[in-house]
Amino acid sequence: MERIRIGDACEILNGFAFRSENYVDSGIRVIRISNVQKGFIEDNTPEYYPEDSNGLDKYMLREGDLLMSLTGNVGRVAILDRKFLPAALNQRVACLRMKTDRISKRYLFHILNSDFFEQQCILSSKGVAQKNMSTEWLKDYKIPLYNEGQQDEIVSTLDRISSIISSRQSQLHTLNNLIKARFIEMFGDQKSNPFGWQQSTIGETCTLKSGTSLPAEAENEGGPIPYVKVGDMNYPGNERYITTSSRFVTAQTAGKGLFPVGSILFPKRGGAIGTNKKRMTILPVCADLNVMGVTSNGGLADEYLMAFFDMIDLGALDNGSSVPQINNKDIAPLQICVPPVELQKQFSAFVSQVDKSKSVIQQALAKDQLLFDSLMQQYFG
Repeated sequence: MERIRIGDACEILNGFAFRSENYVDSGIRVIRISNVQKGFIEDNTPEYYPEDSNGLDKYMLREGDLLMSLTGNVGRVAILDRKFLPAALNQRVACLRMKTDRISKRYLFHILNSDFFEQQCILSSKGVAQKNMSTEWLKDYKIPLYNEGQQDEIVSTLDRISSIISSRQSQLHTLNNLIKARFIEMFGDQKSNPFGWQQSTIGETCTLKSGTSLPAEAENEGGPIPYVKVGDMNYPGNERYITTSSRFVTAQTAGKGLFPVGSILFPKRGGAIGTNKKRMTILPVCADLNVMGVTSNGGLADEYLMAFFDMIDLGALDNGSSVPQINNKDIAPLQICVPPVELQKQFSAFVSQVDKSKSVIQQALAKDQLLFDSLMQQYFG
């Protein structure tokens, strides 16, 4: 089959190093790497640049631009929607614009959104704590070139299944928002504390620690303890609770790196912080150094603590260094209310009921995703 270089199919643009001290309340939306998720633009903590800024013309984005992450979780691809305009491209995000009619944008999007392509991006990247991908490699990467009719058929099939998957994901998103709304209804805003609950800090009510580094030969020695890296937070079954991993170790190997049931885990280093992932452990796990965990000392119910962290934007907590990082000193001062234990238990029971509805949707979603992945492998693998 004929193949075509991405650089021959697209113009590839690099972003601008916007300065955070120049951000304003409204203006040109800055599309940052944290906004570019796998298949969609995350509309979180928007930042804006003044509309009268000079020299931004070549960084201005258009509706339908393909955007790709170049740092951290490299190879994530999304299509820019009109609602984000006017918008400009931040550094470490690439913009791909079609320059040939031999390939359709939706067809290219599906190729770039495939797990196979994402793995190639990871393998091509440099760096250990934080991956960095080259646009030169991206330009030279060759993709399969079906004829126009075949492209249309592939796009139609994948779009149809994607629509079903998106609908189920939207249902899950709605249920997650229901939990957040119930949290606010029962406990109020943590800062203003309208119900007058006792207030404390995460450092005073919880134990904080980072994961541990294991020798490469011990990372998957086998055993009952999941060994969790940041990527394992996306492992099937780990969407909210850590239930499994791609690696397992013995309790002896895990040692002091063991996190007990009810711990809240999240990335602490690199671009993964911007993904804002938080997961709760429902069995003891071991985690690597790029993961941080918070465990209640007893006064906070696990689900209450998880809901609290769901409200926290991790990206706003990093220390601002060239490699983003979160440490104990960034988490410990966070103010948290300590409502009566019985009220926290009522909230946990509510979450449990919502989880039952989510479980039905997740099972159907898993089947749809399996079909989609098999077709992607058939077309592009």
